[in-house]
Amino acid sequence: MNEWLLIALMALVTYLPRWLPFALAGKVHLPAPLERALDFVPIAVLTSIIAQTALVRDGTLDISPNNYHAIAALIAFAVALLTRRLFITIVAGLACFAMLRIFL
Repeated sequence: MNEWLLIALMALVTYLPRWLPFALAGKVHLPAPLERALDFVPIAVLTSIIAQTALVRDGTLDISPNNYHAIAALIAFAVALLTRRLFITIVAGLACFAMLRIFL
């Protein structure tokens, strides 16, 4: 009987967090400052993933001229600030990374 209770509790723990937001959607109103703060969560998560990918090599921080990922990320960041166009930013970052890998 303990196994069935364990399975039921695991199912509850798995599906309750998935079901709860749908059940409460439209019924719970968040304060405006909290809504504004939550708008930045995807940007912060994506930035942390990109920064870790570009700056960490073999478990250590790599800030050197040989870190092609970081250089391409900086170029892509500059292009994004100047153009505000996603496609151009991606092409510039990939082209920069490819040229660094091929020619250096």
